[in-house]
Amino acid sequence: MVGCARKAERSTPRSAEMLPCPGGLAPGTPCPYLRDMSFWRNISPRRAVSDFAETWHQPTPHRWKILGVAVAATGAVLMTFIPPNQRVEPARPEVTYITSWSPDRTREEIVASNLDNQRRQDERRALLEKREEVRKDLYRAIGEATFVDVDAMEAEIEAERAAEAGTEAGTQTGAGGF
Repeated sequence: MVGCARKAERSTPRSAEMLPCPGGLAPGTPCPYLRDMSFWRNISPRRAVSDFAETWHQPTPHRWKILGVAVAATGAVLMTFIPPNQRVEPARPEVTYITSWSPDRTREEIVASNLDNQRRQDERRALLEKREEVRKDLYRAIGEATFVDVDAMEAEIEAERAAEAGTEAGTQTGAGGF
């Protein structure tokens, strides 16, 4: 048997149950002298509470002063871990208003601006419709190349759009049923 935790051949008391480490103080596995020096072996919450109660019930004239100093010291240590920006109310943000138009515009300038915006919106809409048609043409070409019945699919899509438009028109006029 190799290592520090070799058991004795014969039955012995617990302290002599483990043979000494052959290679020095602590090579590898824990030896009996390290096992007995465990820190957590002496920790017990029940014992800690009973020790506190026993100490608290002893007649000490400075008990409340000592408790106050202990609470203050603990609070001071905890306050050092709270970031400074969490201790103070955050500052109110400074708001900067950005105006898009001058406040003294005339009615003609407003109308001209609206017409120009409408013209640009119509151009964008026409461009999107043109792109949509190009996309549809590409899908038609792919469908025909893969032997898909494109005409039947388009008819089905148009029927679905018409049905959706009919239900939307019915719900907008109040004839939708509810």
